[in-house]
Parts: sequence; C-alpha cells; structure tokens
Amino acid sequence: MRIIGNILVIFLFLLSSCSKDFELKDLQGRWKYITVDNRNPQDVLPEGEIELQNPAIIFDKDNLIIEWGGKKLSSGKFRMDGKMIRYIEDLPGNQKREFPFLIKSLSKTELVFQTMEQNTTTVTATKVSGGD
Repeated sequence: MRIIGNILVIFLFLLSSCSKDFELKDLQGRWKYITVDNRNPQDVLPEGEIELQNPAIIFDKDNLIIEWGGKKLSSGKFRMDGKMIRYIEDLPGNQKREFPFLIKSLSKTELVFQTMEQNTTTVTATKVSGGD
C-alpha cells in the first residue's frame, strides 16, 4: 500500500510540473489565426474564410484587440490567471462583458486557445510580431 501511495505522489508531482502557468511576456504581440475549430455546426466557417478575413488577436500589457476583416471586432482589458485569459470586452453604451479563454498551449511561435462555452471554439494562431 505504501508503494502505491509513493507512486501516486510522484505521479501528482509530475502532473503538476507539466501544467505550468503561462507568462504575460510570452503572450504579448500580434497572433494571426491559422485555424478556427467550432464545435457548433452552425458556426463552422466556410472554407477559405480565415485566409479571406485575416483575423488576429493582439495582446499588450493589459489590453486585448481582436481583428476580423481588417477591422477591430472586439477590444478590452484582460489579465492572466494561470492558464486562463480573463477578458473584459468593451461594449457600446459603456457596457462590459467578461468571458474567459483557456490557453491550451503557448510557445514562442504558436498559441492555441479555446472559449469556455458549451460549444467551444478552438483557435490556433502564429505569432507575427511583438513581445520580443
């Protein structure tokens, strides 16, 4: 029984060391969307839409901008919370809307994040500038 307990402790240690938090400096910059995977069939993008619309997400110290079709689609403040991006979107009429994104993976050149809704959307993006 003690051996099983030791194996469990080692497993939990390895698991926790693999799930590190991400740093803001690694996220900062402009990220061009490469793929958008929607779980909701009604939201699936037509083939070629990503290339046509050239979407991007831009992070600076605490601001976030989402561009679509060469225009600002959304903007607001964000903060890092472990593997979460806590985004507070600015809406018309001085309204705000808060929603989180989960960072699935982040390297110097690639970001994969997903919405936290029931029908998740997963975005893969490549870094094109900033944060260096």
